[in-house]
Amino acid sequence: MAIVPQRRISKTRKRKRRTHFKLELPGMMVCPNCGEMKKGHTVCGKCGYYDGKLVKEIKVKAEEETVVDTKAEEKAKTKADKAKAKAEKKTTKKEEK
Repeated sequence: MAIVPQRRISKTRKRKRRTHFKLELPGMMVCPNCGEMKKGHTVCGKCGYYDGKLVKEIKVKAEEETVVDTKAEEKAKTKADKAKAKAEKKTTKKEEK
């Protein structure tokens, strides 16, 4: 014979038992060097400092940001060009009539 519970556990009783089974927020703190939020007792990902000392050197990604900006600008230009082409087609059709 298999082991079977004697009574069915109600939804309320089950939910009351599980109230303590939850995720907790990690201990966050402000980095004293740069002011960014970071997890406690870890190296800051923004500036690389821990306990007032430079532990990890952070490389600046200025080149990548400019590349991303130029791609966005190119997309905007192509959209503007397409819109101008449509407007020109409409004006030429109106002139032909």
